[in-house]
Amino acid sequence: QVQLVESGGGLVQAGGSLRLSCAASGSIFSIYGMGWYRQAPGKQRELVASISTDGSTNYADSVKGRFIISRDTAKNTAYLQMNSLKPEDTAVYYCAAVRGSRTFSTGVDDWGQGTQVTVSS
Repeated sequence: QVQLVESGGGLVQAGGSLRLSCAASGSIFSIYGMGWYRQAPGKQRELVASISTDGSTNYADSVKGRFIISRDTAKNTAYLQMNSLKPEDTAVYYCAAVRGSRTFSTGVDDWGQGTQVTVSS
């Protein structure tokens, strides 16, 4: 099991940028695939970006070209750089981890507590 703590959320104007961080502890960070989900009010939680143990990345179509997911194994931290933010990006963003080579389609092993991102128009 790995403990995940997000930071970096806040209020930003449309067109602006934010970088979310997810600090991991309690287990070997490098053996986990990492992902960022978001949940807007009244909507289902959705996976917006993921990065596997070998560094390959995937993005939801809605954020492709605007968001970048990365990981720093030395710091046990995953990041989500969010650029060209839109009001529809407003949501609570959750860091997630999945053990080994599994994908998030098989389920999430560990969740962070979430961080609010609000984009004003």
